[in-house]
Formats: sequence, C-alpha cells, structure tokens
Amino acid sequence: MTALPRFVRENSLTLAFGIGFLLSLVGQAIAGHADFNNRLIAENLHPFSFWSYLGTSDFAVDVTENWQSEFLQFFLYVFGTVWLLQRGSPESKVMHKAGLESDEEQKVGRHATEDSPRWAAAGGLRQALYSRSLGIVMCLIFLLSWLAQSVTGGVAFNEKHLRDLQAPISWGAYLSSGDFWNRTLQNWQSELLAVAAMAILSVYLRQRGSPESKPVGSAHSSTGVEG
Repeated sequence: MTALPRFVRENSLTLAFGIGFLLSLVGQAIAGHADFNNRLIAENLHPFSFWSYLGTSDFAVDVTENWQSEFLQFFLYVFGTVWLLQRGSPESKVMHKAGLESDEEQKVGRHATEDSPRWAAAGGLRQALYSRSLGIVMCLIFLLSWLAQSVTGGVAFNEKHLRDLQAPISWGAYLSSGDFWNRTLQNWQSELLAVAAMAILSVYLRQRGSPESKPVGSAHSSTGVEG
C-alpha cells in the first residue's frame, strides 16, 4: 500500500473534519458576502467585492464568535470531566475515578513506558504542564478567539453606528454592550446544551461502532465504556 492511502486512512477523522471546516468556511464567506452587500444596497451604499469582504470586521466577527464558543466547549469538557461524572455515560469516567488519578494510572514519572511522551517521564514543571497541555491549549485558543471577537465585533458595531450617523464607542464600552454579550451568550448556551445532551442521551441511546457510544448491548448503568 502506498504512503498516501495509508496516511489518509490513519488520519481520516482529522482530514474529513478539516476539509468539512474549509468547505463550510468558504460557504459562510459566500453567503455572508451576499448578505453583507444586500444590507449595503438597502442603505444606498456601494457593495464590496468578495475579496474586500473577507477583510471586513463583519466577516471576522462572524467567524471568531463561533470559534471561541467551540473551544470554550472543549476546554470546559476537558477540564470538567476530570471531576464531574455522569452515571451510565461513555462521556464520563467510571464513578470511582473522579480526580487526577494516580501516577501509575496516568503512566507518568517512574511509571512511564518506553513509548510514553518524554515529558510524561520528566518531573516537575514539564510534567505538570504536559499533564494539562490539552486543556491549556484549548483555553488559550478560546481566550484569543474571544479577544478577536471583541475587537472585530467592536469595529463592526462602530461601522454600523457611523453609517447611521451615530457616534462610535470605545472597545471597553463595547465589552459591556448588549451586542457583544448577545453574540457571546447565544453561542455559549448552544454549546453547553449540546454537551449536556450528549452526556445524558448517550446513557440510553446507542450508535453502533462509534467510540462516542457504549456497545449496543451495554447496560444503561455502564459508565465510561466505549463502543
């Protein structure tokens, strides 16, 4: 078997969702451009070209407000599932393993194996950072995306104010505005609902062959078991 098919097979999950992301982003740009120009024309303003639209704050804020909510979801999920449990859900650890678990269970320090990551065998700060690296990176991406949303959202908000002959506001004032928190919270509530629904529905419902589901014949009370 050639290297390319093997690479594709071994990375098909990431590749499929990565391609889906790019196609969705292009579709959003096309639809957003049409909607943006329709609003400009309705206000008797000159429409933007597609490439000019990609550099606008309107496009940037629409993208970043979704990114920050998605990474918030994964950050909370990664950290929350260390301590929080759901009996019967494959999304939860088994009931007696709440917490950071022992070094032996986590294969760190002297319990690391030959193929363990190097920082798992190291002690001190390196091991502490690596032991939390997934959550830390998710949190950083969330915070950076949220910051980008606040900046681009403020610019878009002020551009609309200027078109309506209203005075612009500062970035600090925008952070306390209804527009910023409406954009933020409408995404947060949907992401948190999705996680909660997945946690509880997977207790009683099944998807054969999926690691996000328990085996079809597993008892509803089986916790931390993946198909």
